[in-house]
Amino acid sequence: MKALLSRQPGGSDTLVLEEIAEPIAGPLEVRVAVRACGVNYPDLLIIQDLYQFKPPRPFSPGNEVAGVIDAVGEGVVNVRVGDRVALSPVGNGMAAKAVGLASNCWKIPDAMPFDEAAALLMTYGTSQHALKDRAQLRAGETLLVLGAGGGVGLAAVELGKAMGARVVAAASSAEKLALAAERGADEGVQYPAGPLDKTVARALTDRLKAACGADGAEVIYDGVGGDYTEASLRAIGWQGRHLVVGFPAGIPKLPLNLPLLKSCQIIGVFWGEFTRRYPELHAANVAELMAMYREGRIKPAVTERFPLARGGEAIARLGSREARGKVVVVI
Repeated sequence: MKALLSRQPGGSDTLVLEEIAEPIAGPLEVRVAVRACGVNYPDLLIIQDLYQFKPPRPFSPGNEVAGVIDAVGEGVVNVRVGDRVALSPVGNGMAAKAVGLASNCWKIPDAMPFDEAAALLMTYGTSQHALKDRAQLRAGETLLVLGAGGGVGLAAVELGKAMGARVVAAASSAEKLALAAERGADEGVQYPAGPLDKTVARALTDRLKAACGADGAEVIYDGVGGDYTEASLRAIGWQGRHLVVGFPAGIPKLPLNLPLLKSCQIIGVFWGEFTRRYPELHAANVAELMAMYREGRIKPAVTERFPLARGGEAIARLGSREARGKVVVVI
């Protein structure tokens, strides 16, 4: 079968398309004939050996796939051969077939396209876990979303609206803000490309404060990091919750007098570890997401599709921070 492989640490241009043996589903595992693989920022980090864990090489990037089960291992009871499914977390997703735990495999509605299914679990799962489990977002609160035009950010916009929040979207381009507005954002703030000097950062804080209102943001969803973190944290409300989701703009350094003065919380979000430690809570969350999809309350915005041979280009789109919505590799 064909697979896009990382054989050495490096950028997306180091990936190579090769013919390899099909993987075998072991006990409690399933094998999926992959139709689509969602592309996420961790894919860029993992091929450079910059992610939290480093899989042995060669490996394929890709942590969420959708397709049809073509083999099941011993002890699998929740799905069977022929089921249309989404599978995440999973490794080696940019390949013709992928193997993962059956406990991470979920049947998808018959009407759900594979590209949308491959764009659901990781992005919406991360944002749902962040807003629901970690921040405990309440109806009527103001939610500020950084990186609102990207995959997880756009999911946070949709989920925030579904949870009854007033959503302020912040993004780097008018096109990304327009997409966030289509998905329900109430306000939009365009920020400049970083790094930000003190004057520009202070001006951005003022604009975020104006958009969030006199009481500030009760919850900040920060999937960007860098200089944008402090600029947004200065716009948080009293006892607000700042969600740490990702760092495409770099890992920030914060003056800790800010959490003291606002009596606010800095809250980490690690969806992958959450799914491992609390499988029953994760299963309930996925069921809720699938119900919201069927009801039309959420819908992944797949804006670009790449063939497997061009999977490196798909990953590069996220590295350049040019991608809007979700980028998917179609197989």
